[in-house]
Amino acid sequence: MYQLTFSFEAFLAEFWQKKPTIIKQGFKDFSDPISPDELAGLAMEEDVDSRYIAKHGDDWEVKHGPLSFDNVPEDNWSFVVQAANHWHEGAARLVTPFRQLPNWLFDDLMVSYSAPGGGVGAHIDQYDVFIVQGSGKRRWRVGPKQGNYEEEFGHPALRQIKSFEPIIDEILEPGDILYIPPGFPHDGIAIETSMSFSIGFRSPKKQELLSSFADFVIANEVGDVHYHNPDLPARNTPGAILASEFADMEAMMRSLLDHPEMMKQWMGEHLSHSRHELDIIAAEPPWQAAEVYQFLESGEVLKRLGGLRAFYYPEQPNILFINGESYELPEECGTAASYLCDAEAISQGMLGKLMDHPAFIALLTQLVNYGYWYPVE
Repeated sequence: MYQLTFSFEAFLAEFWQKKPTIIKQGFKDFSDPISPDELAGLAMEEDVDSRYIAKHGDDWEVKHGPLSFDNVPEDNWSFVVQAANHWHEGAARLVTPFRQLPNWLFDDLMVSYSAPGGGVGAHIDQYDVFIVQGSGKRRWRVGPKQGNYEEEFGHPALRQIKSFEPIIDEILEPGDILYIPPGFPHDGIAIETSMSFSIGFRSPKKQELLSSFADFVIANEVGDVHYHNPDLPARNTPGAILASEFADMEAMMRSLLDHPEMMKQWMGEHLSHSRHELDIIAAEPPWQAAEVYQFLESGEVLKRLGGLRAFYYPEQPNILFINGESYELPEECGTAASYLCDAEAISQGMLGKLMDHPAFIALLTQLVNYGYWYPVE
């Protein structure tokens, strides 16, 4: 079990989305949750998002997975696996200490393996990231946040920038954590063969929210009405859009937002949709409700799929949003939200009387059959 050595509340107050920092020995006696061989195995899989990055003098080479590792050079190369928490249970456990932040902000765990000199070049990200140094050592440089960094086009697949004056320039050792808020340039270069674990938090953009909401409105045939104005005045300027007409059509658009329950449904479904592939294996043959009940009653545990996004609103805990879909339980099943969305595993001891509610067991059976929850071996 991984445990942070610092106060998360104090960290949030001083650093979160304010300034970068290094937390020396943020994890004490840290050991890699996944081996280089296991990581390479994931990078060779078709469904896993991976990249190989190498530098040859002034030239950069980038390959997208599935990768092979024939004839790799001795140094100046690395490979990364996105959403490793979706595919490897040990890696997923490294995310647990960071659950003090909202799950809806969490994006993924990216794992990087680097030979000496390996890195991806100086760049700027638009998300919050905690970079945990695993085995080996890596030198990190972080610059100040400003808007005039010049881009460098070393490779079309790499959004790099030219040099910057660092405000942080340190070598990280196993268990050290580097936190970087959005907009701060940074560059990490392996001093020796090393592993890095990046826990990323990505907030939605206005554009994404508007686009997603528009899709929801269209899919649900909301607001499928035309503009009407029975008091339309005659005019001598037919090319003009009158202020009153602009105001009416603007009001039409704004009225789409004046549906709190619909907005909650859309937001819950939107935030619970994963940007990365999930390792979903549907139950075969499907479970029956009685089997799920007996499984839990016998003291066994069901675990939530790594990377599965599951949320609820505290004021409506009987409505769950899981992997882009909404599920409604009777109001008396409201405690299910905390077990299914807050906890990473469930057992009979947690559920108590909820075990005896047919609607809950029916939903849990459905989720198990989808492969969203699965028996712990």
